[in-house]
Amino acid sequence: MEDDRDESGSHERLAFSADRGRGILTPSDREFLLGRKTDYTEHSKKQKRNRIRRRLRNSILDFSILFDHLEDRDRETVFNPEADARDDYTQGVIDMLGFLHLGTMGYHVPFKDMLGQGVNRAEQKLAGSDYRMVTVDFNVDPVGQIDVDEVIDKLDGGNFDEITDEELRAFVRLMTESEDFSASTMRDEMKAQMTQFLEKVNEAAEQRNRRVEELND
Repeated sequence: MEDDRDESGSHERLAFSADRGRGILTPSDREFLLGRKTDYTEHSKKQKRNRIRRRLRNSILDFSILFDHLEDRDRETVFNPEADARDDYTQGVIDMLGFLHLGTMGYHVPFKDMLGQGVNRAEQKLAGSDYRMVTVDFNVDPVGQIDVDEVIDKLDGGNFDEITDEELRAFVRLMTESEDFSASTMRDEMKAQMTQFLEKVNEAAEQRNRRVEELND
């Protein structure tokens, strides 16, 4: 797969912009972590890391205030970025969750328990009642070896509902790593087929709704 890095080796993403405003990290922190500024002594590096750790811990505590006291409209605005920045913010959310998963390995409360409690709190906040209770399932299942012939047979036979998530993820990964794979060619072909695909999906939905109406008459 192509790597969209600039001459400095950094991905051309908003997260790596040198003139982006301060967040948890100061602009100086980012320059330090990205290796753009290297004139630090061992002592100053240690101080820099200490300051970053302190801010991270205080930022974690800040979320207790944000969750309970930030107005809904402010939270919704934060998670409604401009269209040209949505991919960057989406990746930021993904990396944030990944960072929390890594950081809480070996923590005295398992990540999945905290995730479940967090989602429950959010659902109760939405419902305005602690009687709103949900079950949150979270499992980390490694993708192992798949039977390529079996997946190909399912595809050839149009048995898409028999393909497991594990097979799908592994198969797509294998396909994209193939020398014959071309992302640009696939994109063009899939876009050309998408209109016809959506028409069939809509036809199926309309047929289903008509059938339900007939059964209810």
